[in-house]
Amino acid sequence: MKIEELEAERTWLAFDPMRQLRPHLTSAGFVRLVNEVQRPQGYRLVGSWDGDSGRIVAAVGFRELSSLAYGRHLLVDDLITMPNMRGRGHATRLLAWVEREARRLGCGQVHLDSGTHRHDAHRLLLRSGFTIPSFHFARRF
Repeated sequence: MKIEELEAERTWLAFDPMRQLRPHLTSAGFVRLVNEVQRPQGYRLVGSWDGDSGRIVAAVGFRELSSLAYGRHLLVDDLITMPNMRGRGHATRLLAWVEREARRLGCGQVHLDSGTHRHDAHRLLLRSGFTIPSFHFARRF
């Protein structure tokens, strides 16, 4: 298992796992949004490679932020593992990579929002030392 940050020209390598989390995106749309919108806002993308297939089977996208409530922190926007590769440590290793990067950057915390229906992800996050310090509210219009 290899974990590696993906530069813009290799964004497409993370599409297979990311489409599990963001099924509304096409491959070209994913690459365009990440490279033209997200990256300029500080978004970074890291993939976890499966040694057998030689493909990225899990990915994490995050950005560094600063807020009055949390100070400097990393916010994980996306964390996903291909369904057939879950339970093999990919997400755990990606979270460890993100935590090391947060410490390297001088951030005091890592934050992550997760859909209320993603119970397996919640178990992983709680086992990984995350807590649920607040609710996230949203309003569409």
